[in-house]
Amino acid sequence: MRLDELRGKRAIITGATKGIGREIALRLAAEGCDVGITGRNRDELAELGGEIEALGVRCVSCTADLEDAEATVGMARTLAAGLERVDILINNAWTTYPESILDLDTAHWEATMAVNLRAPALVTREIAAGMVKNGAGAIVNVTSQAGITALEEHAAYCASKFGLHGLTKVLALELGPHGIRVNAVAPTVTLTPMGEKVWGAADKAKPMLARIPLGKFAYPKDVADAVLFLVSDSASMIHGEILVLDGGYTAR
Repeated sequence: MRLDELRGKRAIITGATKGIGREIALRLAAEGCDVGITGRNRDELAELGGEIEALGVRCVSCTADLEDAEATVGMARTLAAGLERVDILINNAWTTYPESILDLDTAHWEATMAVNLRAPALVTREIAAGMVKNGAGAIVNVTSQAGITALEEHAAYCASKFGLHGLTKVLALELGPHGIRVNAVAPTVTLTPMGEKVWGAADKAKPMLARIPLGKFAYPKDVADAVLFLVSDSASMIHGEILVLDGGYTAR
């Protein structure tokens, strides 16, 4: 990948204020992209926006609760209007409520599906329309290894991520003829600040690490590296793929 090939592109990242989304936003900005970011917390968005602009590019931000369909659509339209053109879309926002199927809370199910599956579909609907007019674009959905193999106490989360893989494939079929590439990345446990809290303890991490042939978890940088590759010209023939970043977890 040439170091300058993303310069001047314009990108939107959902769930941008923390972890993987934050890393992707900053990396795209460092490569010269103008960036549109969204999240729930206005102060965190403002802080990230300042860091992005300090890299010499433009940042547009909009708060939104992706459980709300109307707010999700409004956010996508606001960011698209602010950037004027969108070349790259990263559907990264997600939520989860770990619980046994016997304890499944309907509200948790609905929230998970709204944020993890409906929001990417709605945001893509809004942003892809402009990409179609331009005859080009790149979309990456950030999913999970839990969209490939089951994870106990994650019925809603797994269902949403399996669904997002299916959505990725449909988008590839429908948008490919318009010059828009669509792919997904599916990481294993990623040591974001939240991931560190959940998996940082050795007794918690050891059983999961034992199932990963490389014997290590991912970091946000690992995911961002893959995303930047997929939106670059170096991946010009990669389309409709789920790039698994799991250290071999699903190879068994």
